Amino acid sequence: MEASFVIAKLFTFVLSLGVAYLAYHGYRRSGQTPMLYVSGGFVFIGAGAICEGLIYHVFGTTIASAALVQAAIVSSGMVLVLISLTK
Repeated sequence: MEASFVIAKLFTFVLSLGVAYLAYHGYRRSGQTPMLYVSGGFVFIGAGAICEGLIYHVFGTTIASAALVQAAIVSSGMVLVLISLTK
């Protein structure tokens, strides 16, 4: 795995966890449930950012199946963010 690829994925992961932390902090201050959904959504999005490569290399799956798992995890995060916007 190329170092630039790993750095880009880790940067995306750290950014998403930063947004999740700020959203959770906002939830703790205001008590508004949608902020909790945003926080959870960005945790899933961040996890999805790094899981494809991990699944592919650690479990030896095909890249298509690893991409399918990643898409499902990121989509779950997006659904949580979408729910937060409708509340």
